[in-house]
Amino acid sequence: MAQLVREVMTAGVAVVRPDASLVEAAQLMRAQNTGDVLVADGDRLVGVVTDRDIALRAVADGADPLTVNAQSVCTPDPVCVAPDDEVSDALRLMRQYAVRRLPVVQDGRPLGMVGIGDLAVSHDPDAAGSALADIGRAAPDTL
Repeated sequence: MAQLVREVMTAGVAVVRPDASLVEAAQLMRAQNTGDVLVADGDRLVGVVTDRDIALRAVADGADPLTVNAQSVCTPDPVCVAPDDEVSDALRLMRQYAVRRLPVVQDGRPLGMVGIGDLAVSHDPDAAGSALADIGRAAPDTL
């Protein structure tokens, strides 16, 4: 059973600049087959923008996704974990903050992501076939 976040995280991250348009962020999500991207200013994580943020904080209000930037709709200063944090700490943070994914950062620099499906499998080896683990690992619906 994995003990450290580094053992279960997905290394590498999809990152946009704070001034990137929502169209750029959405295109990167599509290319990376993910529902979120990190917003970073150089090597410093400043937020997370999700497909839901784009839909509810911009498009639903009639904002132009070509002119609205990622930083204006992202969740700033997201809850993060470090690669050497315990898996149980990541799970506790997900429960506490009701989030399904956490950025993995070291010295403020984004290194990867850890999701609830990753933790379900690592925290309970019998969960490999569980609905929670399957949902966490499932590819999003595509058009």
